[in-house]
Amino acid sequence: MQQGLSAERRAEILEQFSSRSILVVGDLMVDEYLHGAARRISQEGPVMVIEVVSDELKPGGAANVANNLVGLGARVCIAGVVGDDEIGRLLCQELTNLRIDIDGIARDPTRPTTRKTRIVAQSQQVMRIDREQTQPIAIEVSRGLSEYVERTLPLVDALLISDYRKGAFTEALARTLCDLAKAAGKPLITNPKPASAPWLRGSMVLSLNQIEAEELAGTTLPNDDSALRAFGERLSETLDTDTLMVTRGARGLCLWLRGGEYYRIPAHLVEVADIAGAGDTTIGAMALALVSGASVVEAGELANLAGACVVRKHGVATLTRDELLNAI
Repeated sequence: MQQGLSAERRAEILEQFSSRSILVVGDLMVDEYLHGAARRISQEGPVMVIEVVSDELKPGGAANVANNLVGLGARVCIAGVVGDDEIGRLLCQELTNLRIDIDGIARDPTRPTTRKTRIVAQSQQVMRIDREQTQPIAIEVSRGLSEYVERTLPLVDALLISDYRKGAFTEALARTLCDLAKAAGKPLITNPKPASAPWLRGSMVLSLNQIEAEELAGTTLPNDDSALRAFGERLSETLDTDTLMVTRGARGLCLWLRGGEYYRIPAHLVEVADIAGAGDTTIGAMALALVSGASVVEAGELANLAGACVVRKHGVATLTRDELLNAI
């Protein structure tokens, strides 16, 4: 169990956030929200007619990780791929407005910018429409990303990889980025999907949610504490990571450290409005805390608190340093 992070220690760690810089690499997306009202059934079929009153675009995927890091006060560079389309241009402009360095973003005319459109009526999501291509990026695009990372790593405090299996992150690129981070002596914080987790051996922190961890392990997480410890130790050893973090929603998160240490951090009791994007907030806070002098357990507690704060908000949301500082 965690020992508990004092308010004074939390403030001390958060004070360092504004002097830290993170390079984010991964799948860039746009989260679109069509807000409207459902007042009638279509005469063309038994479906609701949504009268749209507003359209909102937000950075999604790895771009949301970067947005969260900026909200917490960090300087951020980002690398990934967008399409040569209007949505991609809007995303790049929004990231620029957030003062995120977008020099690492490649524009690929062969694929669209990944977009998730959520249709919301009377504050309830009624449908999601995904527009994407998930085939791996071309070799020359991947080479450009790795060259950008190699140039940028000396200028940042850590490399954070956020993979959503939308094609930007390939096994070859993963191997290269791991080698580059090791050569530069930079912490490697990763948030992969199960298929790409084995590519990221040697991560300082590898984060999965419970469903992803169970898929990788081929079994469900046990409830018994000793069995849970053993579950994580086996998976951590398989993935060869210094710290395995598994987020468990209403059950908080667990940390398994190389050498056998195990910590279970309980969830904060909050009213949940929307869990979308909470994992992006959690991994961003974890990475930023680690490069700000926090121990792994302290960083896990801050990450757990950050996730609890952001699920109280509707939609894919971000968190500010002041909100995290004043959270109870």
